[in-house]
Parts: sequence; C-alpha cells; structure tokens
Amino acid sequence: MAACVKMPRMAPDAAVRELAPTGALRVGAAVGPAASPGWAVVDPGTGQPQGVVVDLGRALADRVRMPMELIRFASSGEVTDALTEGAIDVGFMPVDEARAQLVAFGPNYALGTSTYLVAPGSPISSIEEVDRPGIRVGGVEATTTIRAARRSLTQTGVTGTEGADELLQRLRAGELDAVALGRDSLRSLAALIPGARILDGHFLATGTAIAVPKGRPAALELATTFIEDAKADGTVQAAFDHAGLEGATVAPPGSIS
Repeated sequence: MAACVKMPRMAPDAAVRELAPTGALRVGAAVGPAASPGWAVVDPGTGQPQGVVVDLGRALADRVRMPMELIRFASSGEVTDALTEGAIDVGFMPVDEARAQLVAFGPNYALGTSTYLVAPGSPISSIEEVDRPGIRVGGVEATTTIRAARRSLTQTGVTGTEGADELLQRLRAGELDAVALGRDSLRSLAALIPGARILDGHFLATGTAIAVPKGRPAALELATTFIEDAKADGTVQAAFDHAGLEGATVAPPGSIS
C-alpha cells in the first residue's frame, strides 16, 4: 500500500486574487551585505538576491500558482512603505508596534534578538558601555532595530543610514563605534570585518513575520496558513539552511509578536 503524502492546501481563488491582484505575487526583499531571516544578499554568481525572504516568497508563489515578481529595497523600512502604498503584495520583516500600525502581520516564522557589533580594537565590552556620551552608533533608518536602540540609549544617539551597505562602509572607515542590527545579520557582517565583535546580550527580542497590506483579510488568512504550514513541513528551516543561518530559530506554531 502506498504511503499517504500530505499535499499543501490550495487557496481559494478569491483569496489569491486579494493577495496578488496584479496576477503576479510581488514580493518585497530588503537586500544588504548580511543575511538574516529578514534580509537577502546578492548572489555573486548571478547578481540576483538570494536568502530566506526570496525562498519563502517563491514557496508562497508556487503555492498559489502565480509567478513571483521580486522587488528589491535597501531596508525593511522601505518594504514597509511599499506595502502601505500597495506597491508590493507581501513582505517579511521584524515586528514592532510602529510597523503594526501600517501593515497587517501574520505569524512569526523566526525569533531573534538585536545587539551591537563593535569596531575592531574597540574597548567596548558590553551593551551598557555603548550607552556613553561620544559613542558613535549606527543603524538602518526606519527599522524595528533602530527604533529599539534609540529607546534604549539615553546618553548617546543613533545615526540612521539608508541601508546596511552604508553601515558596513562607515564602520570600516572608522566613522562608527558600534552598529545596531539583528544578531543573525551581525554574524554575517562580522565575517566581513576581521576583529569586529558582537556584544553579548540584547536590547531587543522580537519575531520576524510575514506581512501584507492592511484591508486584505483573506490575503492575511492565506499568508497565515502558508507560514504555519511552512514551519511545520520544514520549508522555513530549509530556507534558513540554504542561507547559511546556523543560529536562526524557527518560531513555534502560533507565535505572534
């Protein structure tokens, strides 16, 4: 007797049309120098983005039997703006209260923390030591991480950049003492800067989730079902493995930030 194979649930046509009204699934991807559950990187061989958000976007497009149109952005803040404007249909990004006012979040597919990467030779040894007058801190503007860093720092500020590429350049140039990003991104970034160190602890713990524009309840339900199935059937873990994210944590079923 042949083994029973569980097939993925197909979405109703009306929900698919609400999710992707143009006939293609427009997926927003924040692209930078460091891979994470919410950031893609450029494949040096093809020049195209690759990473968790690309793999999950493609899996969702396959599920609803539509072509995927991948649209690149410099940050998750730009992805958020594109969702609010209806320029894309789905995004993958860390959750916070400010962002939740603008987009509709489904479940978390990853759990993670944010901390600081300090420059080579820096005397800074703890998160607490970052919060001192004169310490130059950088982060990507309009992101969950930079908002949390600004809330936590009382004696210094955070300079915002357009994307993570600029953060990397400024740290290498000696213009920053510390960079605020998610720990998964910092692992990739640290590999590009010999001697840079990731500080223990964190100033933010949150989930990374799928998001769709507000006012599309059927699309949100479809996205929610997809993510829960993708966590259960190993699709999310496979995306982490493909991106080389050894320390990434798949969120448990029903996880909401």
